[in-house]
Amino acid sequence: MSTHPKQEKLENSLRLLCDDLDTFLEDRFGSRFKRHPNRLERGKAASVAYDGLFSTGTQFTLGYGSIYGRGYVISIEVRTLEKVPSDSMAEIEEAAIEHLKTRIPARFPDRKISVVKDGEVYKLIGDFSLGSV
Repeated sequence: MSTHPKQEKLENSLRLLCDDLDTFLEDRFGSRFKRHPNRLERGKAASVAYDGLFSTGTQFTLGYGSIYGRGYVISIEVRTLEKVPSDSMAEIEEAAIEHLKTRIPARFPDRKISVVKDGEVYKLIGDFSLGSV
């Protein structure tokens, strides 16, 4: 079963948003912790998601039990064997979310999408419709 072209375009836009976020985090926090020994150096993999200190992405959720409903959970992982203190992780997440808020309008100019804190996770919510398919 293949994915509809409009869904592929949406998911590509989400991937590019996360790639931009990954680059931002590497620039700002990339020297704070030692990269996991199994991870390639920054810029050495085919995708920024697979190298450097950070790995970012989104995952669709139907949002059962959430006041916000469905959306895309934002994943920000620090790929290190070191213990990442909770205050450092909070600082990284705060910077990441502020960065995403500045990039969403350019990546999704015709959609109303926002970032919310939903329990313990951050989530993109809003217009993810595919229009008429």
